[in-house]
Amino acid sequence: MSTNIITKEGHEALKQELDFLWREKRPDTTRKVTWAASLGDRSENADYQYNKKLLREIDRRVRYLRKRLEDVRVVEYSPEQEGKVFFGAWVEIENEAGDIKKFRVVGYDEIYGRNDYISIDSPMARALLKKEVGDEAVVQTPTGEVLWWINEISYRKQDEPLE
Repeated sequence: MSTNIITKEGHEALKQELDFLWREKRPDTTRKVTWAASLGDRSENADYQYNKKLLREIDRRVRYLRKRLEDVRVVEYSPEQEGKVFFGAWVEIENEAGDIKKFRVVGYDEIYGRNDYISIDSPMARALLKKEVGDEAVVQTPTGEVLWWINEISYRKQDEPLE
């Protein structure tokens, strides 16, 4: 079960994806299905079968996005969060071996295709919540406990302009 929260940017991205699928991708695929169906025998028509399958996948994703957008709650930045790790924070951590990781704590729907985002539901994020710079966090992993120190916390990406 995932936590039903999302950043404002993540919410906008889901809305854009839904809009693209519904207004562009689905009508285009529907036209292709109609064209392929007009060619006759559908049982051996690869264009028809492929696009019909694609249309089902689009419809499935559209249904999911509509439901998800109703269920999630947008969490905005609040000045009270400053100095501690909360939802939406950019965090830099370091372990005993000197390995450094930088990522943002976001909602479940935002992590796909991003190496610099982790889910609020992940063990790493759970271990870091409410910690401050200099604090240590013990993260449970399949190979045992790993100790991380928090080097930096920010609520905007380094290359993001100030508003």
